[in-house]
Amino acid sequence: MSSEQFERLHDLFTEQYEQLQRTAQRLESCRGEQHKSLLREFDNRHREANETLLQMDVELKSAPRSFQNQMTSKMRTYRKVLTDLQREARNTNGGFTAGDSRRDFYTVENEHRATLNPQRSLLLQGHESLNRTTDSIARSHRMAAETDAIGQNIVEELGGQREQLERTKDRLINTGENLSRSRKILRSMSRKIVTNKLLLSVIIILELAILGGVVYYKFFRSK
Repeated sequence: MSSEQFERLHDLFTEQYEQLQRTAQRLESCRGEQHKSLLREFDNRHREANETLLQMDVELKSAPRSFQNQMTSKMRTYRKVLTDLQREARNTNGGFTAGDSRRDFYTVENEHRATLNPQRSLLLQGHESLNRTTDSIARSHRMAAETDAIGQNIVEELGGQREQLERTKDRLINTGENLSRSRKILRSMSRKIVTNKLLLSVIIILELAILGGVVYYKFFRSK
């Protein structure tokens, strides 16, 4: 049930009832055709007021049980004052008094307002609480969006750093491979140097042996 819709219908019914009263009071000083015309106008307004009550009944059926209990007796009073007002209007023969129905209606209206004021206060408090909750949810959504944006930036930064690390890793692998090749070349060069030294030593020894043999043959053998 929409409490606002029920209150709008209630305000409309109050206005229609007051129009009915004014029309019924005008019947007091009318005679003849004017009286009949005003009576038709009264009947039309009375029918509209009854239709408004029917719409209020429809809204009331889906209302909370506590609200239904409060309004059921008032709805009966509204129907009664409409019926009484119609009977009093049709019985006007030179004098119209709507004292009883008017007193019944405004007694119920005063009770309705007295009951409605705390309900409206509770409704306003509920709206304020709902607004605060809505603001809190909106702030949470903004914080979540900001956190998500920060998270996306971090993920992008981490992705860039990962690419840099992968490139560095590739360079390190290439450097390692180059170092391995360099070590192989150095070992090969080292073996060649050792071999050359050995060959050079053998050649020097041979040359010294030949030189010794020549000296021996030339100086010692000739004697």
